[in-house]
Amino acid sequence: MDEMISAADANREFSRLLRGVREGNSYTVTSHGRPVARIVPVNEDRNAREEAKRRLIAELQTRRIVHAEPWTRDDLYDD
Repeated sequence: MDEMISAADANREFSRLLRGVREGNSYTVTSHGRPVARIVPVNEDRNAREEAKRRLIAELQTRRIVHAEPWTRDDLYDD
């Protein structure tokens, strides 16, 4: 489980956090009590990305193409 740390404390203790990350620890940085960032070992982050990518591809492979026409990157961010 991640250790919660305020943004102010993370700023003051950044060297300690990096040492912890090297040892495999993860941290959730909060601002006004709300999580805003995670500091994780590189391998953990890479593994999470790979797992998310694998799940997305598996989900897309189960979907039927309904409306296939050219699209732009902006279409992905339509409100």
